[in-house]
Amino acid sequence: MSDTLEFNEIYQEVKGTWNDGRLRFSKQTVVFKNSKTGKVDSIPVSEFTQAQWRRVCLGHGIKLCTSTGHIYKYDGFKDTDLEKISEYFKANYKVELIEKDMSVKGWNWGTAKFNGPLLSFEVNDSPAFEIPLSSVSQCATGKNEVTVEFHQNDDTEVSLMEVRFYVPPTTGDEGSDPVEAFAQNVLSKADVIQATGDAVCIFRELQCLTPRGRYDIRIYPTFLHLHGKTFDYKIPYTTVLRLFLLPHKDQRQMFFVISLDPPIKQGQTRYHFLILLFSKEEDISLTLNMNEDEVERRFEGKLNKNMSGSLYEMVSRVMKALVNRKITVPGNFQGHSGAQCITCSYKATSGLLYPLERGFIYVHKPPVHLRFEEIACVNFARGTTTTRSFDFEIETKQGNQYTFSSIEREEYGKLFDFVNAKKLSIKNRGFKEGMKGNDNMYSDSDDDQHDAYLERMKEEGKIREEANDSDDSEGESDESFNPGEEDDEIAEEYDSKASASESSADGGDSDEDRKKKPAKKAKFVKERKPRKKEKKAKDSSAPKRPMSAYMLWLNASRDRIKSEHPGISVTEISKKAGEMWKQLGKDKKEEWEGKAEEAKKEYERVMREYKESGGGSSGSSKKERKKKGGKNEEKKKRKSGGGREKEKERATGNDSFKSREFISSEESSSESEKGKGRKRKGSDDEEEVVSTPPSSESGSD
Repeated sequence: MSDTLEFNEIYQEVKGTWNDGRLRFSKQTVVFKNSKTGKVDSIPVSEFTQAQWRRVCLGHGIKLCTSTGHIYKYDGFKDTDLEKISEYFKANYKVELIEKDMSVKGWNWGTAKFNGPLLSFEVNDSPAFEIPLSSVSQCATGKNEVTVEFHQNDDTEVSLMEVRFYVPPTTGDEGSDPVEAFAQNVLSKADVIQATGDAVCIFRELQCLTPRGRYDIRIYPTFLHLHGKTFDYKIPYTTVLRLFLLPHKDQRQMFFVISLDPPIKQGQTRYHFLILLFSKEEDISLTLNMNEDEVERRFEGKLNKNMSGSLYEMVSRVMKALVNRKITVPGNFQGHSGAQCITCSYKATSGLLYPLERGFIYVHKPPVHLRFEEIACVNFARGTTTTRSFDFEIETKQGNQYTFSSIEREEYGKLFDFVNAKKLSIKNRGFKEGMKGNDNMYSDSDDDQHDAYLERMKEEGKIREEANDSDDSEGESDESFNPGEEDDEIAEEYDSKASASESSADGGDSDEDRKKKPAKKAKFVKERKPRKKEKKAKDSSAPKRPMSAYMLWLNASRDRIKSEHPGISVTEISKKAGEMWKQLGKDKKEEWEGKAEEAKKEYERVMREYKESGGGSSGSSKKERKKKGGKNEEKKKRKSGGGREKEKERATGNDSFKSREFISSEESSSESEKGKGRKRKGSDDEEEVVSTPPSSESGSD
């Protein structure tokens, strides 16, 4: 048997909520690490007094009782884990894992038993429910009733506020009141914070950023008391998760941050962080309200009865000794200005981002602490408001995204190197190389930024274009493209303009000059009046386009998703599949991408053979003949009325000349009727060579 047993996706019950994490059994300790907060609970094996195996809502669970009075509950085990865990307990812990059945009758009358720090309500000697007395905040009594109130947990969707027990009167000894006896048993183990005795020390009028205001901080042996003009807070040291000491960017102030779990409350507001701001120049002389022997025995040299120094040093030193946790300070990171932080904005509020050895912390409003182990990836993005800054995006494994914006571009290199050294996943890794080689990397152009998403879209576009080649994908215009004919039509149109102005010019420009200018105008008009695209006819016999890597994976995994989630709808399958694909490992994704690449090559080979065999050509040839026939008929119509329009143009002169591109088909027909009797011989000769430019054809279609 191995020295340790490890289980993933195990849930720890804490004040009515389930915290998922990892549980490890070793020969010396049992360790549970919270996946969300990173908090580690370690239980020495020597303190174990009892272990129970029970069937619970999340499969099977273990309840561990210790000699210190603590109860630990872990759920999420499988039925097959019982034998393995039981053997491990016997071999290493000398404690037998007892199977205990819960009462599921649903009765609301039974026997209340106090077993140390636990109140157990039993029906026929089987526990129906249990109440850890450490979760009780208050206990009140009535005539035959006891009301038990609980500490609230903000992480729960539904909170249990209170439970009332009816205690029937007894006919025994009249001197003892069963209601009072019940209440005393509850209060003896309840977690009711009371400020009894004298404070170890007091810090007066400290500036607090979160919650905002100035508070007197009274340090008691087991809890911290914040006393302000409006609000008071009592913070047990057991709720302190981490301590941070961070220098301000101006090098004249210091932040002292206390991370709390569960947070303190002010109405509906929750404060997960207590942030104090100190000036480096402020000093204090501190005397502890304890004798020297007691200080030495309790703090083992960490504190002295009389101390003096900077105010922030005294507060952090006292907190470190009482909470018994290390103080986290910034690591080796240095920004462009030499500071250990980066100025940025989060949720439209300016603050400071500190890269630490094991995470990031942002102060101060709202404070955010992100550990490296809960970060899925980071991304460097261009600033949305200015080209002189960029955004730093962090995405967690739980799917939350944090965007720190308005970071000066000079900080980019330092921050990128730090993230790269910590081996965090970077979405746009190719972005840094493009920025290093170009000083003007924040110009308005986006050409210098590598966009992986755009590259993927281009590849998929190529596949679609190749597939559309087999269909009639050339129906973008109503006529076939012929460069020679188009140039001739443009030149001939403007030859009429040149002949109209012969009398006022000395022979005019050469034919080449006359061809160059109008070519630009003709193209401009063509863009202004685009032809309507015909709907492409789909070739049913053409090979089908290959599926992407995701679609191949989805088809292979659809039955498994249905079996794991019976009764799931079609839309929920797609949603669940998207989440599973996102969490799929890199090796697995590369495997499916390889299959997609093979399918793409096979499709290209089949399509090539399909084209060589003449597939998809019959439909296009019929359409081309139809287009050519329509074009010839249109040209004949134009020739019959073209000379009359030119004669009218010569008569009106250059001042009132209007180019034929801008004359609608209705105007052309009406003016042609009026000019029937004014036909000249010169215009007849010109009619034979004049052809309608593409723009006028498109207008008459």
